[in-house]
Amino acid sequence: MALSKQDQIPTTVPANLPATMQAIVYEDYGDADQLRVKVLDVPTPEKDELLIQVASASVNPIDYRLRSGEMKGLIPGGFPRVPGFDVSGIVAKCPEGSRFQIGDRVMAFLDHTRGGAAAEYATCSVDAAAVIPESMSFDLAAAVPLAGSTALQSLRDHGKATAGQQVLINGASGGVGMFAVQIAKAYGCHVDAVASGANEDFCRSLGADRFLNYETADFTGLAEKWDLIFDAAGKVNYLDVRSVLAEDGRYVTTEPDGKGILMTLLTWPLSKSGKVMLARPNGDDLRELIKFYETGKLSITIDRSFPMLSAAQAHRYLQEDAEHGKVVIQVAEL
Repeated sequence: MALSKQDQIPTTVPANLPATMQAIVYEDYGDADQLRVKVLDVPTPEKDELLIQVASASVNPIDYRLRSGEMKGLIPGGFPRVPGFDVSGIVAKCPEGSRFQIGDRVMAFLDHTRGGAAAEYATCSVDAAAVIPESMSFDLAAAVPLAGSTALQSLRDHGKATAGQQVLINGASGGVGMFAVQIAKAYGCHVDAVASGANEDFCRSLGADRFLNYETADFTGLAEKWDLIFDAAGKVNYLDVRSVLAEDGRYVTTEPDGKGILMTLLTWPLSKSGKVMLARPNGDDLRELIKFYETGKLSITIDRSFPMLSAAQAHRYLQEDAEHGKVVIQVAEL
């Protein structure tokens, strides 16, 4: 795939980094109208961190949930906050002896609890980033880290997905579900995809063996059994799916609330276990996802991209109108 001008490998980085940068911030909990542009100091990386000049970022449901205050019990206050956990761009500073060099094109899953992606510069641990290939644009790279890591860790680490298993992905057309369907297929699983009827063609294009339209059928009432049910949409709970889990089956959800945590604790010794998971930044996982991409096992769909100054619109679009794939914010042309 040919790269556009802004995606060409940069030959230089700023010789003298600026002291300040533009960032999208919110200074109180609320709706997307809380987001605005503010000039902040360029963050100073710790000794084991990269400073990344950001080309693109992406928006995930956790971003608007944090912004709205829905998760303030898990992640306490402190403002202003820069939303976002996914970035792509070029390395502006790096520790000596790390695997990175200044000028490397990278993707990163920011390992700061409050985000920091929607800005001209961002920092993260060297263990939370990976060099991207020339064939991967900055927009595509920014779409991968959080959603791709969530899908990979849910299926591989928590779901123990193996070849030949019957796997159901609920919310298969969303940002996480898109990755999950393809990763499960890469592992040799039979995959049933659940989404709205309008997304059937998209789910089948990802490799789903069967499509279930949640608007006309409730998979929890079927007579079938699945070895692994991954609720990428956070719409069903353990009690809903227990009857359709096979013996020794696993249920994994991305819904990090108190009930989910309690479910994890109570069901771990049972033959049919449940797990609520939060993805953790891991550079090796990013490299595995990149390998899937390079070998043709993973395609990345961007639903829509927005300029940085339209970050509020991007948040609203993901929350209300997005159909399938990822929503990306273009921060700068590098």
